[in-house]
Amino acid sequence: MSGLFLEECFAVLTRTPATFDAMLRGLPEQWTTATEGPGTWSPYVVIGHLIHGEKTDWVARVMIILEHGPHQPFEPFDRDAQFRDSQGKPISALLDEFAERRADNLVQLRTLDLQPAQLELVGTHPALGRVTLRQLVATWTSHDLAHILQVSRVMAKRYKQEVGPWAEYLSVMR
Repeated sequence: MSGLFLEECFAVLTRTPATFDAMLRGLPEQWTTATEGPGTWSPYVVIGHLIHGEKTDWVARVMIILEHGPHQPFEPFDRDAQFRDSQGKPISALLDEFAERRADNLVQLRTLDLQPAQLELVGTHPALGRVTLRQLVATWTSHDLAHILQVSRVMAKRYKQEVGPWAEYLSVMR
């Protein structure tokens, strides 16, 4: 693995499972199943989504870029798989599975020992067209951070009414 860019990404990607574990493990179900309303995701659903990404998305797409370049488009991502795959599992089991799959994927990625030139290799996203390996890894990292923000926001908004007038001072409540 070479380059500051990849090490910066690894710094976040390695911490995400522990971050979610600290946020969610052992909480009452009211926290992990809260949403912002119809059609929005709970923390539980987010963890299922992250697991599905670890199974089918990030490293699989890295391998497609390395092996086939732009000639083999990525498989479309199933944005509803977590609703089927996670059903009935406790949040603790999902957190464990996410941590295990992420660790395995990061070992696999490090083993590739990607060089700077490889980060500029191109793949084909089914909706976005041509994307680079650098963009894929940056998106994986940003995707983690976006979901950490989402889970924090959903959890905070659970107490939107309870904070009363302090909501004015809490930007997360808007």
